[in-house]
Amino acid sequence: MTLDRFLQDLDRDIRAAADWGKVADYIPELGGIAPDQFGIAVALADGQVLTAGQADQEFSIQSVSKVFALACVLGRIGEQLWLRVGREPSGDRFDSILLLEQEKGRPRNPFINAGAIVVTDELLRGRSPQLTLAEILGFVRAAAEDDDIHIDKAVARSEARTGYRNAALAHYLRSFGNLRNPPDHVIGTYVHQCAIEMSCIQLARAGRVIAGLDCAPALLAPVKQRRINALMMTCGQYDGSGNFAFRVGMPAKSGVGGGLLIIAPGKASIAIWSPGLDGWGNSQMGTLAAEKLAEFTGWSVFG
Repeated sequence: MTLDRFLQDLDRDIRAAADWGKVADYIPELGGIAPDQFGIAVALADGQVLTAGQADQEFSIQSVSKVFALACVLGRIGEQLWLRVGREPSGDRFDSILLLEQEKGRPRNPFINAGAIVVTDELLRGRSPQLTLAEILGFVRAAAEDDDIHIDKAVARSEARTGYRNAALAHYLRSFGNLRNPPDHVIGTYVHQCAIEMSCIQLARAGRVIAGLDCAPALLAPVKQRRINALMMTCGQYDGSGNFAFRVGMPAKSGVGGGLLIIAPGKASIAIWSPGLDGWGNSQMGTLAAEKLAEFTGWSVFG
């Protein structure tokens, strides 16, 4: 069976599911989205992009954006970032404040919300929120080689109105001296970053720069690709990262909009969207589809 045929069969099998999970209704703009939707795109090293389902349907990438923000900040300040943010799995929910108290305001990793807020704060240094968002969005567009990628302002407004936990995290970081810009500026930038809207096709193409594919634009040095992949593997699914590594065996980053960016280093960049989430806040059907894809292709960092 060819990969293209497999993806068509996968789309059919996923759509027969009875339980699609629950959408992120704590963000009102996302709460009205039907959970029973699915799309997948696989960008290969030869430049092909194979698709199935609703691969051209745009969705809010949410925390998948943290991968691109991290790429921007590593390009700007490199290893200095790790003075402010750790590199360890959290073992707690993505919006937990517990570890911040125990570890004196230094977030465990850049993919939990507190860590991503610090990354955004670092990108804001000496720049306005508008310029910072332009930098992140510019990187995403350059990586995907597609200028038709935008921020969904309705989602950003919705998240800003109800994002009390993120605001609390920002103020708590500030109390430890690990937030240098005004919390309102940081959170305003952060929620707009999370509201970047992409399709699976665009996201898979953007992920090529992390996968190190020959067809990708030269935006990231190999050492930065390795760093980001390592963090995606260990921390990219929040406190479900171990389960995802066990089932799929590839680096990945999830978002509560239902998106997944999965990397098969040197082979492919994969984007999956299904908005219903599991108990960890990761796409329920997306994770199942990723597991089936890994079984079919044999792609795994574990051989």
